[in-house]
Amino acid sequence: MKSASKVCAILFLATGLVAQTSPVPKPRKPKPAAVTAADVQSLKDAIAAQQAALAQQQQQIQQLRDELSRKDQVVQQAQTTAAAAATKADAAQAEASQQQQTVTELKGDVTDLKTNLTSTVVSIQETQKSVSEPPTAIHVKGITITPGGFLAAETVWRSRALGADINTPFNTLTMPGASTSRMSEFFGSGRQSRLSMLAEGRLKSVKLSGYVEADFLSAGVTSNNNQSNSYTWRQRQAWGQAAFDNGWTFTGGQMWSLVTETKHGTDNRSEALPMTIDPQYTIGFSWARQFGFRLSKNFGNKVWFAVAMENSEVTLTSHNNASNFLVGTAGVLGGLYNNQANYSFNPSPDIIAKLAFEPGFGHYEIFGVYSRFRDRIFPCIDIAATTVCGSSTTPGPNATTAFNSSANAGGFGANARWSFDKKRLDFGLHALGGSAVGRYGTGGLADMSARSNGTLDLIRSYQGLTTLEWHGPKMDVYLNAGAEYASRAASYDPITGKYVGYGSPFFPNTSCFTETGPGSGGFSPGSLGSNCTADTRVLIEGTAGFWYRIYDGSKEKVNRGRIQFGPQYSYVTRNTWSGSSSPNQPHGIDNMIFTSFRYYLP
Repeated sequence: MKSASKVCAILFLATGLVAQTSPVPKPRKPKPAAVTAADVQSLKDAIAAQQAALAQQQQQIQQLRDELSRKDQVVQQAQTTAAAAATKADAAQAEASQQQQTVTELKGDVTDLKTNLTSTVVSIQETQKSVSEPPTAIHVKGITITPGGFLAAETVWRSRALGADINTPFNTLTMPGASTSRMSEFFGSGRQSRLSMLAEGRLKSVKLSGYVEADFLSAGVTSNNNQSNSYTWRQRQAWGQAAFDNGWTFTGGQMWSLVTETKHGTDNRSEALPMTIDPQYTIGFSWARQFGFRLSKNFGNKVWFAVAMENSEVTLTSHNNASNFLVGTAGVLGGLYNNQANYSFNPSPDIIAKLAFEPGFGHYEIFGVYSRFRDRIFPCIDIAATTVCGSSTTPGPNATTAFNSSANAGGFGANARWSFDKKRLDFGLHALGGSAVGRYGTGGLADMSARSNGTLDLIRSYQGLTTLEWHGPKMDVYLNAGAEYASRAASYDPITGKYVGYGSPFFPNTSCFTETGPGSGGFSPGSLGSNCTADTRVLIEGTAGFWYRIYDGSKEKVNRGRIQFGPQYSYVTRNTWSGSSSPNQPHGIDNMIFTSFRYYLP
């Protein structure tokens, strides 16, 4: 097989070589063929077919052109629509921006509307509330008037009669020999019923206020208990005030003295009054209600300073003096003063300054009082027949050498008050001491006596009070313990040979223990006589009581006022200065029980 293959390959190569070397013959030209009718017809048919194909192609081209034109129209319409849409989009964008601004403005308007609506709703609710219940305030032009006060039905029982209403005259507690000390007394009274009115207005930077308060605890010349019990309408307070936003406050009129403790700063109408039924309050409480001008400054509700000029007066007790001095006069009816009371000729008002602190726990006060007193002295009145005060032809007492004499006096005091157990428990301390400050104590001790030469002899006085109060949801309980002390102020008159003044150890007190018959029978108790001087050394009182709120409208949706009831017990002693004989130191004692039923205006 391999040999045959080789042979075939050799032959193939040889044949190729031969073919390459052999000459190539020239091709012959064909003879032209004759054109026949069939050929022409065939050519025509071919041309016709080509024309038909061309027409079909042109038709297809026209169709394509029409389709392209239609698409161009669609594209153009789409472009127009897109342009319109773009225009609308731009307009919508601009409108959206405007709407966004409008929405922002509307949000602000809605917020304002909500605020106004809330205020309107509150106003409507307040109006509805005021319509649904009696108004607690009256709006007249630019001021708001708020009425207040209470109506009271009260009683007092005393173990030793004083001939007094529920207002206790502590410095006249009877001595053991008095007939009244052997008789008890009971009185019922509505005279402590009180009405008040607060008027308030507002300027740009100042609050204007006016306050008036009154009761029936006064005694006119014609007032009595016999039939109508028509007692006079008593002015307790009547003042006007301008309180500026910068902390300055000016107040003028009759008000509680700046000596009186306050619960907040030095603000009027925040006085820390004892909770007693007795309108004379309790021994040791320092106070007065009198005319004054007060200027105060609030330093951040932490510190207050106030200064006041207040009406001055003299309470004087002196024994055995000659008629050689003049302090004042009995009231003149035509001058609208009570002709049964004495009025001193005051050279100037009392000046009182106070500093109050509220550091965060407790309320603290320190204060001072300055008073100036004056009397007219008549040296020749206390002289028998002599040429010293007169001529040899007209000897004897006269007023030729009379002159005025003045004396300065005053004292210092402090108050402190703390609240515990979430302000349910209040503890207070009060003290005042100085010369001629007796009238600022509730006991009404004397400010001064007179020396034998007619000059004023100032009495040292000290007052102290401790209070403890518990305040519950329905009940308030109070305990008070206080004392007021007056020192001796006495001298010896060499002309008359008598001891004069106040609390002299040489004054007799023997008849203070001996009862005498009535003066004229009926309504005139017997006098203890000239041998019962009994000048008060110290008054001491312990008081306990509570108030129970039967109904408290302030806890209700509709405030209809408050009804409360309370009893009070007081034990009072009046200790006098010792005298010249034994027994020589009499003292008065009284047990007092009060009750009160009150309706407070809402």
